[in-house]
Amino acid sequence: MKIAIIGTGNLGSSIAKGLIGNKSFTSLYLSDINTGNVDKFRNEDGVTVTSDNALAVAESDILIFALQPKHIDKVLASVADKITENHVVMSVAAGVEIARIQGVVGADKTIIRVMPNTAISIGKSMTCLAANDKGKSKMDLATGIFNQLGTTMVIPEDQIQAATVICASGIAFWMRLVRATTQGAIQLGFEAEEAHELALQTCYGAASLLKESGRHPEAEIDRVTTPSGCTIEGLNEMEHQGLSSSLIKGITASFEKINQLKKN
Repeated sequence: MKIAIIGTGNLGSSIAKGLIGNKSFTSLYLSDINTGNVDKFRNEDGVTVTSDNALAVAESDILIFALQPKHIDKVLASVADKITENHVVMSVAAGVEIARIQGVVGADKTIIRVMPNTAISIGKSMTCLAANDKGKSKMDLATGIFNQLGTTMVIPEDQIQAATVICASGIAFWMRLVRATTQGAIQLGFEAEEAHELALQTCYGAASLLKESGRHPEAEIDRVTTPSGCTIEGLNEMEHQGLSSSLIKGITASFEKINQLKKN
């Protein structure tokens, strides 16, 4: 596969790192006005780092536009005449609908919205995808690429906004919980490095246990809690202080914000 990533900020460079780690391309163009995040990949086999978006498009079949919403229209317009019906156009720009992309490059193009998270750099992303009518014929190709970089889910486009909050913003939400657990462990007497390792591995173990067992979180919680025990005491205090409520409110606030971006 001949792939180009247009835009190599945090997410674009994370996708690049994941692709390079899996060697899942015949050629990979990494294009940005500022290539600082991907200069380290210049000597990788099959990788070209450039600031020439038109060159990257012309030399590739799959185009991943990893741009901020405020920049995507301008960049798409600058290369629109280079995008043919044979290209597969993928966008990871939050809040940018397929109709908006079609308005710039044409409704006859193959377009797929992709929403990964930064764990894509280590092959652990939860990536959601949606496509226009023509793009649906290339969905197997798209999921094949991103399944090498984690797990994929094909969803209707009207759910992409919500998926962005749960999966992309969700990385930050879970990291904040890990940090809070680390701070609690420090307060209980552990050194900072010890506290971080304890919190991190416990979080990883909890997620792995749910994924491998297929059980509901409450079923696993029931296996840990005992009558009048310390676990239920801690859980109840967290709920009294609004743990679940705060998480849900944060998720819905993030969703409201991304819908504002969509309107703008």
